[in-house]
Amino acid sequence: MNEESVQLESQEAAEQEAGKGEHVRTFVGYVKTVLITLVVALVLKTFVIEAFRIPSSSMEETLLVGDFLLVNKLAYGIRTPRFLPLTDIAVSTYYVPAFKNVRRGEIVVFEFPGSYDRSDDEEPVNYIKRCIGLPGDVVQIIEGQVYINGSPVGLPRYALQNGSNGAASHYRSRLFPWGFGFTEQRYGPLVVPKKGDWIDLTEENLSLWRSLIIREGHAVRFEGKDLILIDGELAANYTVEQNYYFVMGDNRDNSLDSRYWGFVPEENLIGEALVVYWSWDPDVPVSNVWDKLVSIRWGRIGTMIR
Repeated sequence: MNEESVQLESQEAAEQEAGKGEHVRTFVGYVKTVLITLVVALVLKTFVIEAFRIPSSSMEETLLVGDFLLVNKLAYGIRTPRFLPLTDIAVSTYYVPAFKNVRRGEIVVFEFPGSYDRSDDEEPVNYIKRCIGLPGDVVQIIEGQVYINGSPVGLPRYALQNGSNGAASHYRSRLFPWGFGFTEQRYGPLVVPKKGDWIDLTEENLSLWRSLIIREGHAVRFEGKDLILIDGELAANYTVEQNYYFVMGDNRDNSLDSRYWGFVPEENLIGEALVVYWSWDPDVPVSNVWDKLVSIRWGRIGTMIR
């Protein structure tokens, strides 16, 4: 083998090695791009904007089952997740309030605080309702008419109120707060708690405040007949530590809302509903491709939520 052949083989080997190196660099570049995209998407979903699907009829006709929404998660502040992404591992959560406050009548997405006789649900569940009462408001319902601070509040444009209790009927005896004699049509008056409120505690009103106190991180129990202990110390009063909201569904007679499970803590707010980006009939199976496509509600796509 002459010198020229040896040089040619060496050159070919070097080119092959260079080609392999280029393929490796290309592959690494693709991996970096995918990872960065995933991280950006995760950050956006966690802190900025998120898709939400309407699972029930409690907001009809404003929102329909099968509507898909975009939710502005920056509207009311930023809260870190309660669970590590893609896992069920619970972690400490932190809440940073925003400059924008919830306005009465806005449609909000929030983490369900749990039934009023429980301090918390194991799995976070997101709800969507209309904010009826702000911190400090007096909420009352008389013959189905909502009053805020003594003034009547009209129904939203597409709201339903048909006198049918629907899914809420079997909760009637468990209206919040238990033992006050409220009904769906005659409810309150009830003051929505705000941060700094000073509450006198009695045996009679503890059902109203017990879940709130527990959700704010305190232990509550009775000592004897009428002595109330908070964190092991006798307490005749309590100072509310954050703002709360009273929410209802637009389908007033078929909505499990604050009338049944109580107030929404400010730290549970996720964001403001913005726009319907997709909508179709959820009762049509995806396997039936043609009927599913025909069920698309083109007229709702792009609808701003009010």
